[in-house]
Amino acid sequence: MATAGREVVSRTKSGRAKPGARGGGKFFHVEVRPPAQFVTFRMQDVGGKGGIERLAGQRASGSWDTQKWLIAKDQAHVEDGKLVGDTPEARKVLRSLTSEAEQVTGDRFRAKPRRDVPEKEKPTPAMRKALQRNIRKAQAAVRTRKTGVAAEGTVKRATKRAAKTASKGNGRTKTR
Repeated sequence: MATAGREVVSRTKSGRAKPGARGGGKFFHVEVRPPAQFVTFRMQDVGGKGGIERLAGQRASGSWDTQKWLIAKDQAHVEDGKLVGDTPEARKVLRSLTSEAEQVTGDRFRAKPRRDVPEKEKPTPAMRKALQRNIRKAQAAVRTRKTGVAAEGTVKRATKRAAKTASKGNGRTKTR
């Protein structure tokens, strides 16, 4: 009798399948970190509506990180148990992961997140290159602004002076 009761309890506990476990949904679920690491979750649309979504989780410490990616089934397909992107957006998300997304069950996949770069290794060569590019852009913008504004400013001042002298006359008339 007690055994029958336990069976009923276990059946009701496992009655609901995890999202994406049976393969009937609209998205492939690529888990990056286990949900047990987080206390709160927030869904974010990446790009257009319905294509790629990011499930962000907040840790007890307050920091946010990606828990899993949801990639629409029309933007990716499964090949030999691995997820392969069909669109540039899906390929970009899958490239950003450290490992390939391997199929667990149904539409669920598991991958490793990007490598966390230690502070002593920063700035990385890519960071240095991006910084130099941004500095060059800023310097070019300043040069453009200076040359463009200076030329405009001189013309405006000359026009103002001409208008002033025209309204006053030549400025040399004596008044008695």
